[in-house]
Amino acid sequence: MTAASPLPFASGPVLAGQVIAVTGADQGYGRAISGALARAGASVVLVGGNSESLAVAASSLELAGGTAIPIKADVGVPLDWLSAQNRILEIFGALHGIVHLADKRAHTNFTLLSENEWMELFNCNVKSSVAIAQIVRRRLTGTWLTLVGPHLDEVGLQVYPQRGALRGLVEHAHDEDLRVNLVLPSRASSGDEALDRPLADAVLALATPALAHLRGNVLEVPLPPVPKLRSQEVNSR
Repeated sequence: MTAASPLPFASGPVLAGQVIAVTGADQGYGRAISGALARAGASVVLVGGNSESLAVAASSLELAGGTAIPIKADVGVPLDWLSAQNRILEIFGALHGIVHLADKRAHTNFTLLSENEWMELFNCNVKSSVAIAQIVRRRLTGTWLTLVGPHLDEVGLQVYPQRGALRGLVEHAHDEDLRVNLVLPSRASSGDEALDRPLADAVLALATPALAHLRGNVLEVPLPPVPKLRSQEVNSR
């Protein structure tokens, strides 16, 4: 079953009443995670950089019976995230959780990686995660944050300082009374919701009230292999 054929809304509304923001929600794992949260009863805020694709994704969730709104923002810019957060609070009056996609990949060999490319990776994956955590700590005590970090199949020396920084942030977030967890998918998104479901299920589990006590965890999520005809597309993301 592909993203073009959405999974039906089912099971119980275990997240009923929760408002959850998902960054990068109009593509890759963001779409699968948003769908899982909406099916569980959450009101999902789709945050990303493309207004049109965000609107399409939100409409798809609404047509399937969920509650979703799109908000355009560059979460690599702290003021953009703060603006989006304030907008969410204006609309819903609360923001219970955030799923942040911090999994931008490099498309250049490590030895050829330019300073601009490295800084883009750092800004998208590390700087944005720290900024969101800081703003949550200042303004939304009690809001949880789940990070989706660099994929475990990514090659290149540049991935290790990024993943290490995110691990450090998550494992010591309790010092600031923050509930932060990190999930590391074994590969990039396939674009197929069924193949990517284990990651969405892991994020959904961390969002449930029954596991509200969990923080500081780094979860490696194995995913089924992508069919060979699509593997080249996945590796390019």
